[in-house]
Amino acid sequence: MSVSILDRISALADPTRSRILLLLDGRELMVGELCAVLQLPQSTVSRHLKILSDEGWVVARGEGTSRFYSMVQSRLEPAAKRLWHVVREQVSAAPSAAQDTRRLEGVLAQRVAARRSRSQVFFSTSHDAWDEMRAEMIGKRTDLLALLDLLDERWVIGDLGCGTGHVSELLAPCVGRVIAVDESGPMLSAARARLKKLSNIDLRAGAVEDLPIENGELDVALLFLVAHFIADPAGLLREVQRVLKPGGKLLLVDFMIHDRADYAIQLGHVWQGFDEPQVVEWLEQAGFTGVRYRALPADPAAKGPSLFAASARKKQRKQASIR
Repeated sequence: MSVSILDRISALADPTRSRILLLLDGRELMVGELCAVLQLPQSTVSRHLKILSDEGWVVARGEGTSRFYSMVQSRLEPAAKRLWHVVREQVSAAPSAAQDTRRLEGVLAQRVAARRSRSQVFFSTSHDAWDEMRAEMIGKRTDLLALLDLLDERWVIGDLGCGTGHVSELLAPCVGRVIAVDESGPMLSAARARLKKLSNIDLRAGAVEDLPIENGELDVALLFLVAHFIADPAGLLREVQRVLKPGGKLLLVDFMIHDRADYAIQLGHVWQGFDEPQVVEWLEQAGFTGVRYRALPADPAAKGPSLFAASARKKQRKQASIR
């Protein structure tokens, strides 16, 4: 059932609800995190969230015993989106918004630290079994379906979040060079052992959010089952855009929206997949063009969620006019 614009206006009339919506614009937060940022009791925050949810401003998803709330502009009808742009401009300029932003940074830092610790523990102890677990989750050959359009013998390809190096191993014989990056020491050790016979693979230690790669060094960047580990996928895409050459291509392969909350608990996943509107919005905001999104055929042997492949190009430099 559609929500009238008057109901939309009414929902935003309360300053606290507008502050909540500003915090949830493009990110997910739990009730407790909102309480910490706004310095309000849980009952108050929950009451405002219910109103915003009833009026179609926010959506919630479950993850174990927790519920995450978010406001995704791509899901709003045009009139509501225009209304929010006007309100956001006013709310963002208020002193309370700056205070909320500072407290939010601390809250998110705590969450990222906890998630990162969980992921590091898992990967530090499970790298030997990771290939088997990964194959059980998504199938052994699904990656080839996503790589068919990438191969060019002149390209420098970045395998960002390379894990044990299985994708780099497939790419190396077909391209000029592969720069494989991962922040997990045990994963890189496993990749080094696997790739020791391939001379055109450059293994580098580093986080994908702060890549150890020069500006414009890559022809192609690959994020294969990486984005769902990252708290700020939009920031990740901006970083990838930095290391691509003008006209360079990004291929993002990840889970479609799913209900496997156990992945967050066991593997430290931050996101339970992504839908097309959100991925397209992030890519376009990061400065990419020619965005494409498609669901990949399911591997009958895979036990995990369905995958999608999204591709886009970094904008070409504008050529100066000749007078």
